[in-house]
Amino acid sequence: MFQEIINPDNSEHKASISSLDKTVTVASDGIELARSDNAIIVSEQSSRGAYPPVIYIPLDDVSSRLTPVEDKTTYCPLKGDASYFTFNGREVAWSYDRPLEGSQILKNYTAFYADRATITEG
Repeated sequence: MFQEIINPDNSEHKASISSLDKTVTVASDGIELARSDNAIIVSEQSSRGAYPPVIYIPLDDVSSRLTPVEDKTTYCPLKGDASYFTFNGREVAWSYDRPLEGSQILKNYTAFYADRATITEG
């Protein structure tokens, strides 16, 4: 699977999304928070350059140990409104529960901060 999304207001802001054909596990504080064979990887770039690729995992493959952050959302003009999650009191993940039209593929996926969780491929 491969898909490209482009910000309609800024063609330099875009992302490519593809399947990740590996098992992905995510852990924090030694506890597994996610395991999936159906992850996708998002490579985003803008006029400022490329961002590090981000792995997104289907919500069905994410532990119920995550706690939603109340009253916090952010907006990305490419992907939409993001919601956040904590584990052991630390914000570790986000998801686009209201993605923009071209980014609907991200609905029902969660991404983890690489510096706040251990993400392993393979």
